[in-house]
Amino acid sequence: MIILRIIGSLLIVTSSSLIGYIYGKKYSDRLNNILHMKNCIRLLETEIIYGANPIPEAFLNIYNKGNKKFSFIFKYIRDYLFQNKNANLLDGFLSVEDVLKEELLFKKEDVEVFLSLGRMLGNSDRSDQEKNFKLIFMEIGNLEEEAREEKEKNEKVYKNLGLLFGVALVIILL
Repeated sequence: MIILRIIGSLLIVTSSSLIGYIYGKKYSDRLNNILHMKNCIRLLETEIIYGANPIPEAFLNIYNKGNKKFSFIFKYIRDYLFQNKNANLLDGFLSVEDVLKEELLFKKEDVEVFLSLGRMLGNSDRSDQEKNFKLIFMEIGNLEEEAREEKEKNEKVYKNLGLLFGVALVIILL
Protein backbone atom coordinates (compact mmCIF):
# COMPACT_ATOMS: atom_id res chain seq x y z
CA MET A 1 0.00 0.00 0.00
CA ILE A 2 2.83 2.40 0.85
CA ILE A 3 4.59 1.57 -2.42
CA LEU A 4 1.44 2.47 -4.37
CA ARG A 5 1.23 5.80 -2.56
CA ILE A 6 4.86 6.56 -3.31
CA ILE A 7 4.45 5.62 -6.98
CA GLY A 8 1.23 7.66 -7.23
CA SER A 9 2.90 10.63 -5.56
CA LEU A 10 5.84 10.47 -7.93
CA LEU A 11 3.50 10.28 -10.92
CA ILE A 12 1.54 13.31 -9.72
CA VAL A 13 4.66 15.41 -9.08
CA THR A 14 6.26 14.33 -12.36
CA SER A 15 3.18 14.99 -14.47
CA SER A 16 2.46 18.39 -12.93
CA SER A 17 6.12 19.38 -13.32
CA LEU A 18 5.97 18.30 -16.95
CA ILE A 19 2.84 20.37 -17.53
CA GLY A 20 4.56 23.39 -15.97
CA TYR A 21 7.60 22.80 -18.14
CA ILE A 22 5.45 22.62 -21.29
CA TYR A 23 3.67 25.88 -20.47
CA GLY A 24 6.97 27.58 -19.63
CA LYS A 25 8.61 26.37 -22.83
CA LYS A 26 6.12 28.35 -24.92
CA TYR A 27 7.93 31.54 -23.91
CA SER A 28 11.34 30.33 -25.05
CA ASP A 29 9.80 28.92 -28.25
CA ARG A 30 8.30 32.31 -29.08
CA LEU A 31 11.66 34.00 -28.55
CA ASN A 32 13.43 31.44 -30.74
CA ASN A 33 10.82 31.84 -33.48
CA ILE A 34 11.24 35.62 -33.43
CA LEU A 35 14.99 35.13 -33.83
CA HIS A 36 14.40 32.71 -36.73
CA MET A 37 12.04 35.26 -38.33
CA LYS A 38 14.71 37.94 -37.99
CA ASN A 39 17.30 35.74 -39.69
CA CYS A 40 14.93 34.84 -42.54
CA ILE A 41 14.01 38.48 -43.10
CA ARG A 42 17.73 39.31 -43.13
CA LEU A 43 18.14 36.69 -45.87
CA LEU A 44 15.20 38.24 -47.73
CA GLU A 45 16.83 41.65 -47.50
CA THR A 46 20.01 40.23 -49.00
CA GLU A 47 18.09 38.49 -51.78
CA ILE A 48 16.09 41.58 -52.74
CA ILE A 49 18.42 44.51 -52.07
CA TYR A 50 21.78 43.00 -53.00
CA GLY A 51 20.83 40.00 -55.14
CA ALA A 52 18.02 41.78 -57.03
CA ASN A 53 16.14 38.48 -57.22
CA PRO A 54 12.41 38.39 -57.97
CA ILE A 55 10.25 37.70 -54.93
CA PRO A 56 9.24 34.09 -55.80
CA GLU A 57 12.87 33.14 -56.34
CA ALA A 58 13.92 35.00 -53.17
CA PHE A 59 11.26 33.15 -51.15
CA LEU A 60 12.48 29.79 -52.47
CA ASN A 61 16.08 30.70 -51.62
CA ILE A 62 15.05 31.70 -48.10
CA TYR A 63 13.25 28.40 -47.68
CA ASN A 64 16.35 26.52 -48.78
CA LYS A 65 18.89 28.58 -46.80
CA GLY A 66 16.94 29.56 -43.70
CA ASN A 67 16.07 27.67 -40.56
CA LYS A 68 13.17 25.37 -41.44
CA LYS A 69 11.43 26.22 -38.17
CA PHE A 70 10.48 29.52 -39.78
CA SER A 71 11.54 29.49 -43.44
CA PHE A 72 8.67 27.14 -44.36
CA ILE A 73 6.44 30.22 -44.06
CA PHE A 74 8.06 31.71 -47.16
CA LYS A 75 7.46 28.49 -49.08
CA TYR A 76 3.79 28.58 -48.02
CA ILE A 77 3.50 32.16 -49.27
CA ARG A 78 5.25 31.31 -52.54
CA ASP A 79 3.02 28.28 -53.13
CA TYR A 80 -0.09 30.32 -52.29
CA LEU A 81 0.86 32.96 -54.84
CA PHE A 82 1.44 30.34 -57.55
CA GLN A 83 -1.87 28.60 -56.81
CA ASN A 84 -3.86 31.86 -56.69
CA LYS A 85 -2.75 33.83 -59.73
CA ASN A 86 -4.99 36.81 -58.89
CA ALA A 87 -3.67 37.15 -55.33
CA ASN A 88 -1.25 39.89 -54.44
CA LEU A 89 1.72 39.55 -52.11
CA LEU A 90 -0.18 40.78 -49.06
CA ASP A 91 -2.80 38.05 -49.61
CA GLY A 92 0.02 35.52 -49.47
CA PHE A 93 1.23 36.95 -46.19
CA LEU A 94 -2.30 37.01 -44.79
CA SER A 95 -2.71 33.33 -45.71
CA VAL A 96 -0.09 32.33 -43.10
CA GLU A 97 -1.46 34.46 -40.26
CA ASP A 98 -3.05 31.49 -38.47
CA VAL A 99 0.11 29.41 -38.84
CA LEU A 100 2.12 32.19 -37.21
CA LYS A 101 -0.24 32.37 -34.25
CA GLU A 102 -0.86 28.67 -33.70
CA GLU A 103 2.33 26.87 -34.71
CA LEU A 104 4.92 29.56 -34.01
CA LEU A 105 3.18 30.99 -30.90
CA PHE A 106 3.34 34.55 -32.22
CA LYS A 107 1.35 37.27 -30.54
CA LYS A 108 -0.74 39.76 -32.47
CA GLU A 109 2.07 42.35 -32.55
CA ASP A 110 4.55 39.73 -33.84
CA VAL A 111 2.18 38.82 -36.66
CA GLU A 112 1.60 42.49 -37.45
CA VAL A 113 5.33 43.11 -37.92
CA PHE A 114 5.52 40.16 -40.30
CA LEU A 115 2.45 41.36 -42.21
CA SER A 116 3.99 44.83 -42.52
CA LEU A 117 6.76 43.13 -44.49
CA GLY A 118 4.12 41.87 -46.93
CA ARG A 119 2.66 45.34 -47.26
CA MET A 120 5.94 46.98 -48.18
CA LEU A 121 7.58 44.40 -50.44
CA GLY A 122 7.48 45.27 -54.11
CA ASN A 123 5.75 48.62 -53.56
CA SER A 124 8.79 50.86 -53.73
CA ASP A 125 12.26 51.18 -55.15
CA ARG A 126 15.34 49.58 -53.68
CA SER A 127 16.39 52.47 -51.41
CA ASP A 128 12.89 52.74 -49.90
CA GLN A 129 12.78 49.00 -49.36
CA GLU A 130 16.15 49.19 -47.63
CA LYS A 131 14.72 51.82 -45.26
CA ASN A 132 11.66 49.66 -44.67
CA PHE A 133 13.84 46.66 -43.84
CA LYS A 134 15.71 48.77 -41.27
CA LEU A 135 12.41 49.79 -39.72
CA ILE A 136 11.22 46.19 -39.59
CA PHE A 137 14.49 45.12 -37.95
CA MET A 138 14.02 47.81 -35.30
CA GLU A 139 10.50 46.54 -34.62
CA ILE A 140 11.75 42.94 -34.46
CA GLY A 141 14.43 44.07 -32.01
CA ASN A 142 11.71 45.48 -29.76
CA LEU A 143 9.71 42.26 -30.04
CA GLU A 144 12.82 40.24 -29.28
CA GLU A 145 13.51 42.28 -26.15
CA GLU A 146 9.89 41.94 -24.99
CA ALA A 147 9.91 38.19 -25.64
CA ARG A 148 13.19 37.81 -23.75
CA GLU A 149 11.75 39.67 -20.73
CA GLU A 150 8.58 37.56 -20.79
CA LYS A 151 10.65 34.40 -21.02
CA GLU A 152 12.82 35.35 -18.04
CA LYS A 153 9.79 36.29 -15.99
CA ASN A 154 7.25 33.62 -16.87
CA GLU A 155 9.22 30.51 -17.80
CA LYS A 156 10.53 29.96 -14.26
CA VAL A 157 7.13 30.79 -12.78
CA TYR A 158 5.35 28.08 -14.77
CA LYS A 159 8.03 25.48 -14.10
CA ASN A 160 8.00 26.16 -10.37
CA LEU A 161 4.22 26.40 -10.29
CA GLY A 162 3.91 22.97 -11.89
CA LEU A 163 6.25 21.41 -9.35
CA LEU A 164 4.64 23.15 -6.38
CA PHE A 165 1.15 22.24 -7.53
CA GLY A 166 2.17 18.58 -7.74
CA VAL A 167 3.73 18.65 -4.27
CA ALA A 168 0.66 20.39 -2.83
CA LEU A 169 -1.64 17.83 -4.44
CA VAL A 170 0.42 14.98 -2.99
CA ILE A 171 0.29 16.56 0.48
CA ILE A 172 -3.48 16.95 0.24
CA LEU A 173 -3.95 13.36 -0.93
CA LEU A 174 -1.72 11.87 1.76
